[in-house]
Amino acid sequence: MAQKLRVFAAVAMAATLAATTACSSSRDEDSSSGSSSNLIGIAMPTKSLERWNNDGAHLNDLLTKAGYTTTLQYADNKVDQQITQLQNMINQNPKVLVVASIDGTALSPVLEKAAQQKIKVIAYDRLINATPNVDYYATFDNYQVGKLQGEYIVKQLGLDAGKGPFNLEPFAGSSDDNNAKFFFSGAWDVLKPYVDSGKVVIPSGKKLASDADWKNVSIDGWSSQKAQSEMDNRINSFYTGGKKVDVVLSPNDSLALGIEQSLESKGYKVGTDWPVITGQDADLANTKNMLAGKQSMTVWKDTRTLGDQVAKMVDQIVKGSAVETNDTSSYNNGVKVVPSYLLAPVVVTKDDVKTKLVDSGFYTADKLGL
Repeated sequence: MAQKLRVFAAVAMAATLAATTACSSSRDEDSSSGSSSNLIGIAMPTKSLERWNNDGAHLNDLLTKAGYTTTLQYADNKVDQQITQLQNMINQNPKVLVVASIDGTALSPVLEKAAQQKIKVIAYDRLINATPNVDYYATFDNYQVGKLQGEYIVKQLGLDAGKGPFNLEPFAGSSDDNNAKFFFSGAWDVLKPYVDSGKVVIPSGKKLASDADWKNVSIDGWSSQKAQSEMDNRINSFYTGGKKVDVVLSPNDSLALGIEQSLESKGYKVGTDWPVITGQDADLANTKNMLAGKQSMTVWKDTRTLGDQVAKMVDQIVKGSAVETNDTSSYNNGVKVVPSYLLAPVVVTKDDVKTKLVDSGFYTADKLGL
């Protein structure tokens, strides 16, 4: 999907933008409205997940340091609240709206109002569907995220060497998040041949004839608690008489956290019968779990680079320059193919937490107990 991906350092980005952008006052979600002549609206879905706090703060910091006025809003995973926040931003006549949507299909009416005022819209990490009024999309190669998870499972279980059968429990992300479909598709395209051959079995009987059935195993709201409850139900119902879970396909760290809590409550032990568990985002709790042997891997999307790229795209829009994209075919939102910029995800395991997460400055060693 993505080709020739480029990463921009936050410091360099801020310096470049600051050199070419007029200064203005900055404000956060609690501040009152300032001048709209240089205003950028940032709509994030929730503060309840660590990564969205990091994403919002980083992008806001880049843009304010570059001289833009910003309004940063979090919507507590409530669609109506996000729509209201966007309407309030539109009333301030910003130059650009950056939107990480909660429900990718619910924003068409409010974005029609943005289009009427010639406000450009960048979909941030989650595609906005069912509207012509989204101009650009910036994200990671989400299909590749799932593919990396699937390939990791194949390697760890030795499926490519003919080993098996193994008991798999698959999970997918929130049914209203377009990215969840891509994550699952990437993984399932790798794993399905082994399911078809009988080397991988699903004791819970979840119906997954193809990746199009991903909603059969979705966890709405990316909820750790819902994932834990679902895993509890599967273990109680389908893992009796000594049968054990061998591997869990978890699309992200918030689900993995709930799954790990379920396994621990059901008596699974690290070093004896603990299954292979995938994840995504390199959240702090999950990174610590990797170091403790409770999670096998995470697919790290260094969201600092996503913020860097979006800040660059905002600046290009405001200045009337050509907006840089590297994918013009993959992301059809049902109305149009949205020009996109895709960044590359990276696998992190216990063995390379230090070299990838600490040495890059994403975490400090003391925060991880290293």
